[in-house]
Amino acid sequence: MSQIDSPKAPIKTTIKISDEIYFRSGQGNFVTENYGSTFQLQNRRYLGNKYKLLDLIEDIIEEKCVGFKSLCDIFAGTGVVGGRFNKKSVKIISNDILKSNFIPLSVFLASVKLDKIKLFDKIKMLNNLKATKDNYISRHFGNAYFSLENARKIGTIRETIEVISESIEEKNALLTSLLYASDKVANTVGHYDAYRQNLDMLQSMQLLMPDIKYENNIYNEIYCKDANRLIRDISCDILYIDPPYNSRQYCDSYHVLENLVTWEKPKVYGKAKKMDRSHLKSRYCLKNANEAFFDLVKHATCKHILVSYNNTGESKDDRSNSRIKDKEIIDILRQKGTVRIFERTYRAFTTGKSTSEGHTERVFYCKVV
Repeated sequence: MSQIDSPKAPIKTTIKISDEIYFRSGQGNFVTENYGSTFQLQNRRYLGNKYKLLDLIEDIIEEKCVGFKSLCDIFAGTGVVGGRFNKKSVKIISNDILKSNFIPLSVFLASVKLDKIKLFDKIKMLNNLKATKDNYISRHFGNAYFSLENARKIGTIRETIEVISESIEEKNALLTSLLYASDKVANTVGHYDAYRQNLDMLQSMQLLMPDIKYENNIYNEIYCKDANRLIRDISCDILYIDPPYNSRQYCDSYHVLENLVTWEKPKVYGKAKKMDRSHLKSRYCLKNANEAFFDLVKHATCKHILVSYNNTGESKDDRSNSRIKDKEIIDILRQKGTVRIFERTYRAFTTGKSTSEGHTERVFYCKVV
């Protein structure tokens, strides 16, 4: 028989206080002796970011997954879960289908070392560029998602990165610095479904050095693939699954950053200035999301499965309603082993339209047998 804890009974454990620093409200520049201000993997605003849930996830893993050597974060997003467990003794497999997530993941979690002095010099040079002429970014996103000054600077830097990069790893590091810097001055509430009508993000953009701990990345693997295809090719001790919860596609919310890093300069349309994103749409946002989840779990080769899924309840806006029901998640996981459920309630980072105070984040744990 599977043991299923009531969702009303959260895990009884002592919550650890993380020694990592996470910034809010424009703070979070880290000062190092040689490279000035730096930034870390988690220094991004992102829908569904698991920062507030990290302590609960870690408590469950420490209690249930003793001695694990590998963890796959198969819907990584900003990668904070893999980042929390990234250490010399643990192999992290990190995957996300968006290039605007994959590139930072490959910078912070991959094992290829960069010449930090050369990277610092190039970032300094990019910061000193003068941008007075319009470009792709300023024409489409200036005085909308960014101030005109910042949009011109972003576009100029992006063009220059194409010229000065000496390797794909260096290019990705420079793109990551640009992406994080651009996001920090974006005229949004943390996503790009829309921009603020009143342009109030006028601070000048500044690229910083990524703070990379190469010594922890020796065995890591980073992918940019469909999760249901990747699962057939990998194995791990812990599979962490954090799929989209509702019909809101992540490629819709982060199209500007995706456009910036891919640099294909597509046509954009509508007030939100979005490009064609059909190739990035997730099955987990559709009505048959439960079928995609079943397929993923069925083909998983692992010892433990953790699933994060937001209990948003019933909303007047059907786009916000969860695509997979709790019972469906439990029934699918029970086909792999014994199941328990843990939960924590917190105020979620939403699209800015929700007034709900009591979102419940549920972590389903399955001991594979």
